[in-house]
Amino acid sequence: MKLFLSYILLFSVPTWSAGVDFQHVSQPAARSVFMKHPYSAEKAASFVKRSLPAWLSPAEPHRITRRSTEQGESCRALQGADTKLADNTHRHIFNDLSGSVSLAWVGVGTGVILALTTFQVPIFMITIGQSKLYRSEDYGKSFEDVTNLINNTFIRSDFGIAIGPENSGKVILTADVSGNQGSRIFVSEDFGKSFTHQQLPFVPYMQITYNPENSNVLMALSNKDELWLSEDFGTNWKKLHDMVCLVKWGRKNTMFFTANHNGSCVDRGMLELKRTTDYGKSFKTIANKIFSFGLGGKFLFASVMTGKGTFRMIHVSVDQGDTWNMAQLPPVGHEQFYSILAANDEMVFMHVDEPGDTGFGTIYVSDDRGTVYSKSLERHLYTTTGGETDFINVTSLRGVFTTSILAEDKSVQSVISFDQGGEWVPLRKPADSKCDATAKDPERCSLHIHAAYSIATGLNVPMLPLTEPNAVGLILAHGSVGDAISVLRPDVYVSDDGGYTWIKALEGPHHYAILDSGGLLIAVEQNPHRGINQIKFSTDEGQCWGVYNFTDDPVIFTGLASEPGARSMNVSLWGYRTSLFHQYWISFTIDFKDLITRNCSDQDYVQWLAHSDDISDPTDGCILGYKEKFLRLKKDSVCLNGRDFEVNTQPTPCLCTLDDFLCDFGYYRKENSSECVEQPDLKGKVLEFCLHGTEEELQTNGYRKIPGDKCEGGKIPDRKEINLRQRCVSDLLGPELLVKNPPSNTVSIVITVIIVMLLSTAAGVMFVKKYVCGGRFLVHRYSVLQQHVEDSAAGDGMDDQLETNHTPNGKIEFHDDSDEDMLE
Repeated sequence: MKLFLSYILLFSVPTWSAGVDFQHVSQPAARSVFMKHPYSAEKAASFVKRSLPAWLSPAEPHRITRRSTEQGESCRALQGADTKLADNTHRHIFNDLSGSVSLAWVGVGTGVILALTTFQVPIFMITIGQSKLYRSEDYGKSFEDVTNLINNTFIRSDFGIAIGPENSGKVILTADVSGNQGSRIFVSEDFGKSFTHQQLPFVPYMQITYNPENSNVLMALSNKDELWLSEDFGTNWKKLHDMVCLVKWGRKNTMFFTANHNGSCVDRGMLELKRTTDYGKSFKTIANKIFSFGLGGKFLFASVMTGKGTFRMIHVSVDQGDTWNMAQLPPVGHEQFYSILAANDEMVFMHVDEPGDTGFGTIYVSDDRGTVYSKSLERHLYTTTGGETDFINVTSLRGVFTTSILAEDKSVQSVISFDQGGEWVPLRKPADSKCDATAKDPERCSLHIHAAYSIATGLNVPMLPLTEPNAVGLILAHGSVGDAISVLRPDVYVSDDGGYTWIKALEGPHHYAILDSGGLLIAVEQNPHRGINQIKFSTDEGQCWGVYNFTDDPVIFTGLASEPGARSMNVSLWGYRTSLFHQYWISFTIDFKDLITRNCSDQDYVQWLAHSDDISDPTDGCILGYKEKFLRLKKDSVCLNGRDFEVNTQPTPCLCTLDDFLCDFGYYRKENSSECVEQPDLKGKVLEFCLHGTEEELQTNGYRKIPGDKCEGGKIPDRKEINLRQRCVSDLLGPELLVKNPPSNTVSIVITVIIVMLLSTAAGVMFVKKYVCGGRFLVHRYSVLQQHVEDSAAGDGMDDQLETNHTPNGKIEFHDDSDEDMLE
């Protein structure tokens, strides 16, 4: 029997990316493209531009340290930990033969964990199985079998455990009722202490979802494509609408969904996008000819059919669908796709696929309206075979993202941006590492990070890169050092400054976790061929590691579990033991409270300036228009940050420079330059875009401020928009959906407008003949979207992987949900 461990992390999840308009077609297996690095040393050095402080150059300038003792002294402080940890190691054996275990933390800081074990066997057209439910109140140190609370009912493992938002204590388990017309759920409002069952008048097709702003309000789609709502936590349900294909919660109790009155969700290009703000008492159709839609931050995206249905285009709304704008992106063909990599209230990262089965595309970043986009990164790796991308949001430091590019020779290389996509550069080689065999020059190479693509291709990479917002500057990742990502056994690397510098922390692949807001790191070696009995720990951000043997009898390790949020001091190791006649799950929970007993004081922290090497330099550290100083723990301070630890930051605005501006549409930055220059093929042309239903002429000197940039004064390039008061010609959403009714005009204005429209039409015909039919489309106004072969009503496959949410502090946050923001 194959055993595996899955995690339900409702409050902190890894970064992922959403595919937009991704087409799953039969493709050859992905090639191994880990080859040599095409960049020469000179070209690699040329990437060190405005985004990077001077200390990334070969010279060795002043460095700020957070260590007050020699490294060896702090390493010796970890000695003698075995006795303390042995007294705080707790083992629990689960006496069942279930094939999978799902874990869910209920509440924040409550210590409550629910473990659902599932064993199922498909027989003909039905599935036979059993479930057991276990509950812990002490962070997994002990578990109680509470299967009787759910009447020994078989719980659907594909729906898992649905935990309520915030700290509501609500839990929903969906029972398997194969062959029945209705269904049953078990609900709890007291953190899983008790459950009551509720009969459903429908069979759910997807996991029941909570209203993010009111956990008593539940929403579900049935297997008959019906939309159902409960306002009393599942006791009573009412059907809101028939033939609903996809539904999502918006802000302020708003629900968005697509529907088709023709009785089928297969014909997705003819769907209507509807909105209700009063739980179904009234509905408003906000768009027609919809293929799919998605939400990200303040933005509502819609994929809309155009003309005779041969193309699709992305439209964007920032007022919940009252008005729409067309995204200004390069057009794509039928074999291409768009993907929203990230979105918040200030900007959107959009991937645009290249023609052909290339496996790469271009990342564009938007303005604060989500309509005008600037080129950010070319040759961005995003496979067409499986939709893998290495795009990672480094949540531990503002403005930092990492991803991979596919070089000309098909090698995969990592790059990083410190200014929210303004510029991308290679990761610096760790000082304690040597270049591997992929490097042309044994002294000059880069660090390359293993992420989703490496995992998808079957490399021994057990985890994605890990960052936490309350562990400032910390990044843990698997990687290799050379001219490209290597297929050889990866090692674990750690950065303590948001990706500027790295150290090799551990040999070989490991599972890892961040505890105590970065004050404690945990790692367990990944070895699928033998059992393990050791756990490693570090109190100085990965420079020194202690080793603890937590058992004499090794276990087949399946997963490392710690409370989401990186504030706990407990970690659980899950695995199983097996023999000829017996097999069982087992967990070990280790509490590090006696290893780190002293609470941190003011003397344990030092001031640290982000994006800087020299805190005394008044011009250093300005990223996105301001500096941020943090109080960070000294590396040799072995003390407890505590659950109530809050990141303490001191922002200071900077004067504006050209580095605070992106190149506007039609402009680009030359290598080693901050100046935006006009694309040669667009020089002298007037750039146009459609905004709020009007044609506007955009006059620009090539710059626009980076969304979220807070710089003040200094050098601010001029930018001017002139409204031509001309209606957009679009059959996508209908004029009544694109614009509000215009005020009455005088006869002379009407005549003038008609003349202008006639002249524009004549000019447009000539323009299309010259630039569309016979050459390049100079005004990249339309985003032609391709059809996804997945035609499931709720959007299976790529339609159900990720949701992007905006956090209160304005950072981009990713949630690994079953309800994905996916545009087709």
